[in-house]
Amino acid sequence: MTDEADRQEPSTPYHPEEMKAAWELKVGKSITLQATARWTPAGVVTAGIAASAVLLSIAALVRATRKP
Repeated sequence: MTDEADRQEPSTPYHPEEMKAAWELKVGKSITLQATARWTPAGVVTAGIAASAVLLSIAALVRATRKP
């Protein structure tokens, strides 16, 4: 089996609500940056939980440093 066959995406998305984005940035003649992203509702929920946990821990650290 070739590597090219492994890189092919399935014809149907894993999640019906899946959103995809792709962009390309060219700088001059020889520099090109490409990126793709996949976003699902489960990813939105997970990102919200992670952001909440980080902000809560930062708030606890800030409060702990202010007490004498």
